[in-house]
Amino acid sequence: MATKKEISMTGFDIVAYAGDAKTDLIEALQEARKGNIEHARELVKSANESIVDAHNVQTKLLSQEAGGAEMDVTFIMVHAQDTLMTTMLLEDEVKYFIDEYDRINKIEEKLGMKD
Repeated sequence: MATKKEISMTGFDIVAYAGDAKTDLIEALQEARKGNIEHARELVKSANESIVDAHNVQTKLLSQEAGGAEMDVTFIMVHAQDTLMTTMLLEDEVKYFIDEYDRINKIEEKLGMKD
């Protein structure tokens, strides 16, 4: 059985990884808006690595619970799950907007609207 402290510490790890990912995703969106599409895509890859790290930490607890271990729900873990899921949603949205900025840039270039 994982203790409340262990569950909370796992929650802190998840929040930290998800926070790193969110920072990269927001920066990626800003870079795409400036036309730096490749750099934006690199930042999304970095964010995804942090999301995978968070998911791996989460999976360890899920595996314990699936194996029959009793788990106490902590507010920190609830916050961690919320943070991870909203960051994963943000990742999907940022990818979409990067593609759209890329498409708009290409259209503007064809129309001679770019410097």
